[in-house]
Amino acid sequence: MKKPSGRREFIARRLLFVADHSSNLIPPDLGDLGLDPSLLNEHIAVDVGVDPLTRTLRDRMGARAYFGSVSRLVLDVNREPDHPGLIPDSSDGILIPGNQDLSDAEVQRRVLKYHHEYHDGLAAEIDTIETKSRGAILVSIHSFTPRLREKPTLQRPWHIGLLYNRDARLATKALEWFGKNTSLTIGDNEPYSGKALNYTMDRHAEARGLPYLTLEFRQDLINTPEGVASFAALTQAMLMDIL
Repeated sequence: MKKPSGRREFIARRLLFVADHSSNLIPPDLGDLGLDPSLLNEHIAVDVGVDPLTRTLRDRMGARAYFGSVSRLVLDVNREPDHPGLIPDSSDGILIPGNQDLSDAEVQRRVLKYHHEYHDGLAAEIDTIETKSRGAILVSIHSFTPRLREKPTLQRPWHIGLLYNRDARLATKALEWFGKNTSLTIGDNEPYSGKALNYTMDRHAEARGLPYLTLEFRQDLINTPEGVASFAALTQAMLMDIL
C-alpha cells in the first residue's frame, strides 16, 4: 500500500535527531587536556561517524538535528550533572591529565557552561517542535567501538544496538523491523543498557512522554562515506516504516 504523500512531511516536522557525542572539540582554554592529539579522533573523545551520519539522516529526512558542541572528555552531557563519570579522569585505560584533581569551582564551571547550555538548548529545540506539530519524536544517535583497550579479547559483535529505559515503544518496533528486513546482528540494550545510561533521553523524552529511539552503530561500519550512506539509507527506511 502506497504511503500518503504528506506522511513524509508529517514525520519530518516531528523528528529530531540528537547527537550527544558528535564533537571531539576541546575548548582553547583547556588546551589539549594533556593528551596526544591523535586520541581526539578515537572513541574515548568522540562517537566516531556520528556527526556525518546524523547530518546525512537530517538532510535525507528533512528533519531537525541537535549536536553536542564539545568532546565528552570535557564533560559528558549524557550523564547526570552529579554523576561520578561526568568529567572522566580516565577513559578506556587512557589517563586524562587535564581532568585530574579538578576543583569544585572548575567542575561547576563546566557543568554550567556545557551541561546546562546543552540541555537547555535541546529543551528549547523540542519546545519549538512541540508548538508546531502534534508532538516531537526523538532519535538519539551514538556509536561504539568494536573493541576496548582494557578488554582486547572482548568481542562486540552487534552491528547496531537499540537502547531504551522504561519506554520501549519504538525500540520494540525497530527490533522487529531489523529482524524481518536485515541479517544484521542487533543488540537489545547492548552494548550498553539504556536502563543504566540514558540521561538525555530520560530527561527529554521519557519525562515528557515523547516516543524515542536510541541507536548505537558500531564505529567500523560508519567510519567511511560509503558506510555512512549505507546506514543512513537503512535507518531512514526503518524509521519511515515504524513511525
